[in-house]
Formats: sequence, structure tokens, C-alpha cells
Amino acid sequence: MADGAFYAKGMDRRRFVLAASSLAWGLRGQSAPEAEEPTFKTEVKVVNVLATVRNKSGALISDLTKDDFTITEDARPQTIRYFSRQTDLPLTIGLLVDTSMSQVKVLDYERGASFRFIDQILRETKDKVFVMQFDVSVQVRQGLTANRKELDDALTYVDAPTRNELRTMTGGGGTLLYDSIVRASEDIMSKQQGRKAVFVMTDGVDFGSENTVTSAIEAAQKADTLIYSILFADSGYGDGDGRPVLMRMSSATGGGFYIVSKKLTIDQIFEKIEAELRGQYSLGYVSDKRVGISEWRKIKLTTNQPGLVVQARERYWAQR
Repeated sequence: MADGAFYAKGMDRRRFVLAASSLAWGLRGQSAPEAEEPTFKTEVKVVNVLATVRNKSGALISDLTKDDFTITEDARPQTIRYFSRQTDLPLTIGLLVDTSMSQVKVLDYERGASFRFIDQILRETKDKVFVMQFDVSVQVRQGLTANRKELDDALTYVDAPTRNELRTMTGGGGTLLYDSIVRASEDIMSKQQGRKAVFVMTDGVDFGSENTVTSAIEAAQKADTLIYSILFADSGYGDGDGRPVLMRMSSATGGGFYIVSKKLTIDQIFEKIEAELRGQYSLGYVSDKRVGISEWRKIKLTTNQPGLVVQARERYWAQR
């Protein structure tokens, strides 16, 4: 049919485009695939949950669907509205290195592994990394950047305080583990979007922090940040009481806990964490309960597939 004949029936080009667009959306509604990058209206508060699923042997499970998951909020069933599993999403990562005196003999190993990890994982067009060290103080050695050279230069200066520096400081030492997590979460991660994680290389013993382990966990949870704890201890010091604290922080935020050993090197740990981050499921729901007051709400994510273990954060901060 000629254009003139078409317009003669009263349908101008603009109306035709609008009609075709509406028809296309109608057809999509019948069998639309789940959106990979959903866009939410500002008035809709979506609770986002990142999840890792493993079998009994510890292998990652990557072929689940939305229908394989169940989520509750304070024991009330919720409807999963958004679901995806993507391997190429941008990552925001913080390297938090314990540079207290108990770590002096293992710092070179931590630095070397960090160099190799950044070289392997960093995609300069997508990912960002920052470097922080903590001992008697907390220092950001390099703010968020995608520049490998800047990160490599920063790691070179990550080191324990000198004896002269220790003499000038009240108390002569310290390990501000909890303070470092709070600062990383509140000052850096809370301003970022997407998948966020801090890798904490430490023996897990805190000495001198103003914050507690509870406030460190809460800060990370409010910033939607996973804590990956890497227990890296000098055998001369032992691991003290650090293990249960690190396990608690990682479990509460949906991260992971690892111990460096002869059987599992720090390079292997970094590889495992990278695979986990790249293969996480992303789920989102809108709570059935409006936010009257700001409060913590408990999340429980499970799968109906037998023999599988779900790793996800335990709660979120419902902000009024």
C-alpha cells in the first residue's frame, strides 16, 4: 500500500509509530525475559540481595532460576520481583590490609598476592578498587580507581609502622580492624552502587577500635557491602580469637571466610572469591510492609533444591 493511501485512512506517521510501539510492548508482556538491569522508580524501595549457592562439596551452583528460591522478611514470605545471574557486572572492591605488628612477617605475601589479584580481576572499563591499611590508625592509601598503576604504587607503600612511629603513639600499638570496616563502609561503599565487597586480610584480632564488631557489621550491611575475611596470621603470634569474629562478619554480610594455609594459598583464595563474585545471583523484592520507622529487618533466603547451601546477608536496614 502506498504511503499516501495509508495516511488517507487517517493514520499519520506519529500515530503509527506509537501504535506499533504499544503492540510490541503488548507482545513482550506475554513472554518477556527478566530484565538484566532493572530500573526502579525512586519511590519504590527495592531490597536487593546477592546470593552465592554451593552444593555439599562446596562447588558453585550456577543454573538455578527464580522459582528455585524463596525469600522471607521477618518470617513473612516475599515475592521475588527481580532476578538475574550476570558474570560481567561492575565490581567495587576494597582491599583492607592489617599492617599491625602481628602481620609484619606476612605483609610481603599479602602485597604480592594483592598485586596479582588486581592484575587478574580489574577491568579498567568497569571495576574500581581502593586500598586501605589499618594498624594504630586507618589510612586510605588509594581511593577508588580503575588505574592499575595507581593501585600498584599504593600497595608498595602499605607497610607496618616503624618503631619510631610506634613510640610517638599512645599505647605503643593497635589494630583498628572494626574502625577500618566502618570507615570503608560509610565513607566509600555507601556512595557506590552495584556489587560491593571488602577483602580483609588480617589475623582477626582488634585492639583499640572505637567501634565494635556489631557496629562494623551494621555499617557494612547498611552499605550493602560483602565482607570477605582472609585469616592470614604469623605463626609466631597465632590466630588468637580472630577466627570467630571474622566468620561472624562474613556470614552476617553474605561474604565468605577463608584461612590461608599450605593447602590453600592466598592466590587460590583470591581466585575463589573472584569466581564467587562473578557468579552470584541478584534478587530483588519490594517489602509487603511499608516503612513506618527506620529499623533492621531479617532476611532469610533459601532454595527448594535439596543439598544446596545459600550464602546471603542476614538483614537489611529499612530506611524511612
